[in-house]
Amino acid sequence: MNTIQQIRRLSNEMVVAFQFLTRIPTPSIVFEADALSRVAKFFSLVGLVVGSGAVLLQKVLILHLSRQLVALIVLIYLVLITGCLHEDGLADAADGFGGGRTKDQILAFLKDSRIGSYGATVLVLSLLARYLLLVSLPLEHFAAYVISSHILSRWSSLPLSYFLPPARVQDGQGARIAKLTSLASLIFGSAFSLAAVVFALRWSAVAPVLVAVLILGVSGWFYVRKIGGVTGDCFGATNQLTEIAVYFCGVWTV
Repeated sequence: MNTIQQIRRLSNEMVVAFQFLTRIPTPSIVFEADALSRVAKFFSLVGLVVGSGAVLLQKVLILHLSRQLVALIVLIYLVLITGCLHEDGLADAADGFGGGRTKDQILAFLKDSRIGSYGATVLVLSLLARYLLLVSLPLEHFAAYVISSHILSRWSSLPLSYFLPPARVQDGQGARIAKLTSLASLIFGSAFSLAAVVFALRWSAVAPVLVAVLILGVSGWFYVRKIGGVTGDCFGATNQLTEIAVYFCGVWTV
């Protein structure tokens, strides 16, 4: 494969990453079922773009509106630009692990598109937590922590998909990426994420990175213990928990 073909392939993979994780208009590219495992290395880049959009919106609106209203608008932007992808995963995971006792019961709940009491409750608490933390982030550090949170939350899918098997081998998003992500993708995505977060936060990056790794480890252990692997909803749940935790670091340490 020559250099031009390699550049074209990487560009297409980058577009596919944005297609999958966001509602940002992109060139129409039809991707194969196994493409997700190849494009996962660009998930953190998607987080950088999404987080930067939130920061730009905040900087424009804070000159004219109260912090509370700005935080609400930023949160709405974050939900809309991802099409509630991660929120849906969090809600389904809450229903599955909260309502199911056996592996089969949990997987059945996870596959059910309807939202239950566990899912509704956790989703409300997640949105409320994100809103309150966005309001509480110091203005001078808002950009660094918001961008870092979205980089690290998307990065969490890389180690999960590299180390853990799919809980369902027949179908689902988990089966399209779990145990299929290459070591090269893991190293590239992790190096990019760490460099970007350190650039944004300098020495303050230590706490968010450690917290993200902790959430990744605990949630991964929990998924394996309960269902023997991961599903697409597990990725969304860990994503949301990581985002909240990094915001919390900004409020706690600054």
